[in-house]
Amino acid sequence: MRVSSRGDVDPFIVMNILKMAADAEASGRHVIHMEIGQPGTPAPKLARERVAAALESEPLGYTVALGLPALRKRIAALYDEWYGVDLDPARVIVTPGSSGGFLLSFTALFDTGDRVGIANPGYPAYRQILKAQGLETVLIRTEMQDGYQLRPDQITGAGLNGVLVASPANPTGTMLNRDQLTGLIDAARQSDTAFISDEIYHGLHYGDRGVSALEIADDAFVINSFSKYFSMTGWRIGWMVVPSAQISRIEKLAQHMFICAPHVSQVAALGALEASGELSENLSIYSNNRQIVLDGLAAAGITRFAPPDGGFYVYADIAHLGEDSLTLAKTLLDEEGVAVTPGYDFDAERGGHMWRLSYAGGSDDIREGMERIARFAARRGGLD
Repeated sequence: MRVSSRGDVDPFIVMNILKMAADAEASGRHVIHMEIGQPGTPAPKLARERVAAALESEPLGYTVALGLPALRKRIAALYDEWYGVDLDPARVIVTPGSSGGFLLSFTALFDTGDRVGIANPGYPAYRQILKAQGLETVLIRTEMQDGYQLRPDQITGAGLNGVLVASPANPTGTMLNRDQLTGLIDAARQSDTAFISDEIYHGLHYGDRGVSALEIADDAFVINSFSKYFSMTGWRIGWMVVPSAQISRIEKLAQHMFICAPHVSQVAALGALEASGELSENLSIYSNNRQIVLDGLAAAGITRFAPPDGGFYVYADIAHLGEDSLTLAKTLLDEEGVAVTPGYDFDAERGGHMWRLSYAGGSDDIREGMERIARFAARRGGLD
């Protein structure tokens, strides 16, 4: 049977860990989940109430391709509330998750064979979607002392058609400040490189807030989602903000690729945008969990990582524990019932000595998980 080389993408190793964890739970074990980047909280109450009312009163069929006008207007208002940016709602496109935003962005901006740079380590779906679209992924090695974030000199003269930057980043949780993001945007502009800003973890920060590319430039593509801060992963609803000149192009692509984002999820999103009180409580839980993890890593003798500024991840070097990260993750799950993500998903070259730990779950579980990791590290001589 004929197949396309574009469909020959790598597996997502964390899903294998998730399957192993599910098997362990099915056998009666209590597994602490620190592998999946998914909030432990449900969609906000206001979102659920909006949906319940709509199910009784609306057909919830197709919407226009760019999304419900009321939702686009409310998202635009969010940029004023969060960043002081006066945004035209016409530039807001509602998408089926952030993944829909990446597909639309890559299709609108690049031709087959174009070169798109991403930070390494980075979210694996970036490079797999790029490959599936016939684009060349340029992995740009980043370092712990830079928070695993790109520097402007890595964009200038690199021959890139586009660059994708994430802040807060997955797997590291590190963020770019305004000067750093401005430097990257300027370098891209000077190199005639399209700039895409992944801001799906905005709202989840533990010091200075996240800086949006829209505070700095009107020609960037910005992608966001209701999955993380708004706790709506399974609803598959996100949005993107594009330059005015790109609206028509994106609309035509969205019409053919998706028709529209799920109507019911758009209704839920409208409710979630009014749930600031509940969402602030969730953020307090993540902030507490972050400190539990940082303290737990110190107790386990795991000290090499870039401090996470946002999101709900830590990307830690565990090379001193003696084996590769996948073997260690499997052993940790078998011996202690803690599921973590091996770094291979994020960096094929250096991921063999890295773990990503997610602290998106309940605080009691996170505390217990770190105690189990400390026991595991002690048995392997990982404590000084």
